[in-house]
Amino acid sequence: MPSKVETEKWKRQLVENAEKEILKLTDSEKFKSYLDTVAKFHRYSQRNIDLIYSQNPSASQVAGFKKWQNDFKRSVNKGEKGIRIAAPIIKKLTPEDQKRLDTTEEKAIVGYRYIPVFDISQTSGEPVLSAKDFVKENLADHKNVTNLYNELKNYLNNNTDIKVSEKRLSGLGGAKGYFQPNTNEIVIGSDEPDNALKLQTLYHEYAHSQLHGLTSEFKDRPREYQETQAEAVAYVAMKNIGIDTSNYSLGYVATWAKDKTVIHSALSEIQQVSNKVIELSDGLTKQLGLQEAPKEPEHDLKKLSAHDLNKSYQSLQQQIQQTASPQQKAQLKNQLNDVHQEISDRTQKQLKAFAKQNPEIKQPDSEPDQSLKR
Repeated sequence: MPSKVETEKWKRQLVENAEKEILKLTDSEKFKSYLDTVAKFHRYSQRNIDLIYSQNPSASQVAGFKKWQNDFKRSVNKGEKGIRIAAPIIKKLTPEDQKRLDTTEEKAIVGYRYIPVFDISQTSGEPVLSAKDFVKENLADHKNVTNLYNELKNYLNNNTDIKVSEKRLSGLGGAKGYFQPNTNEIVIGSDEPDNALKLQTLYHEYAHSQLHGLTSEFKDRPREYQETQAEAVAYVAMKNIGIDTSNYSLGYVATWAKDKTVIHSALSEIQQVSNKVIELSDGLTKQLGLQEAPKEPEHDLKKLSAHDLNKSYQSLQQQIQQTASPQQKAQLKNQLNDVHQEISDRTQKQLKAFAKQNPEIKQPDSEPDQSLKR
């Protein structure tokens, strides 16, 4: 068992390795890879995002060994090495602790331990579906992208102090949109033919409003720095809803990525605003019905192969576990019952056929022997 000194050294090494990887973000492609991690793990702290990125940049969904088994019916593959992330150590406070810490809280975080989690690529088992699978499919339709753009624009106009308006592109001096700090106004090109680009531009300018407004600590940063930050938030936001981001250019970030203090500050701001945008977008996509699972295609269950029937059964079980809508859950349960009934009917039919072909095998009595009951 490692000593306390060895354990502390190992913890420091984990963090140092993460910082080294972050400081390598000096070109667009590496920066994109980091932002992909932000988009996938936006609910995690920046410390844990950095740790995940430094150990496995391609990780997409992580969980502990038992959680994979119990919640997802998947097993960690033999020989896989865990990704270490920081988990808080929570202690129940004594009256003396409360007095010393000047708090009335009953519990407090007193430290962190580094626990292993595993990426889905390191596991095997039942398929894992998420709402984003359905959002991605729905938003492939540009009509839905337009609806999300309009919903986001209306939300900002009606629920914040930001005003969003539109002007023809010819009046924007070659830009797709802009943010005006002194009036807190966002202007978007009204006649932009690419609906996804309009949405991306709105995310970009909203990021400017949050990061580089009149009261922001970053308002006096160089223009290249501000643009990279705003485009980073837009990249994460678009990635989150599954819209193709392969043509993004995030600029050359070496001007600020070599200063550890500056890059951590910049990434922290990007993460905070990205989280805000993701939560807002997720709420709006739910409101628009874009996070509802597509209906199962109409088909005759009797025509499905046994393999496809079992696959459909497992898929419906997963969807029932993950949906929060009572109405949708009821519909899925009805579909599951239909599939279950078909599997049961087939099994009974096969058993009867087997019994007919093998009359020498004694069948169980239809009524149980009452003498065995107690």
